Amino acid sequence: QVLEDFAQQVVGRFKKVDFLINNACISRKGILEPCSYDDFNYVLQVGVTAPYYLTQLFLPHFSSNASVVNIASTRAFMSKPNTESYTAAKGGIIALTHAMAVSLSGQVRVNSVSPGWIDTGKYYNKDYVPNYTKADKMQHPSGRVGTPQDIVRAVFYLCDPENSFVNGENITVDGGMTKLMIYAGDEGWSLDI
Repeated sequence: QVLEDFAQQVVGRFKKVDFLINNACISRKGILEPCSYDDFNYVLQVGVTAPYYLTQLFLPHFSSNASVVNIASTRAFMSKPNTESYTAAKGGIIALTHAMAVSLSGQVRVNSVSPGWIDTGKYYNKDYVPNYTKADKMQHPSGRVGTPQDIVRAVFYLCDPENSFVNGENITVDGGMTKLMIYAGDEGWSLDI
């Protein structure tokens, strides 16, 4: 009912929808905690089902150049221990993105953005000053950690009607981190077990 009320308020106020940015997800950890069946499904409801349903609710109200952008994550491609609920949701939103792009062809473009390490510290604390180590920077071929503005620019690109040939795609914005192979012992990296 919350999603239906939200959609009704948006349509009541704006009549048409130019962009839908689905940017909600949570984590309830994974198999080591363990994450319960209900918690796992709740993460999928927030991270995959809600974007699907919101897109469905707005479908009759999208403008002619409308764009849906789903925020995924590099966690869809790489993992840490005990992150199965979040990882599954982010993998699911990427699959949902290309499926909806095909189904909604000619009606609305659907793409996703997969952020990597994005430092949101200033969002929580205006006096925040990042303190990155050399290793933090080295794991990004771009030489830095990402900022929210990096993601915003990717979303703006996907929403721009000039880029209407981009459809069903996932853009990874991670400074190249998922492309860098790191082995224990390389560049000062170690693996402590």
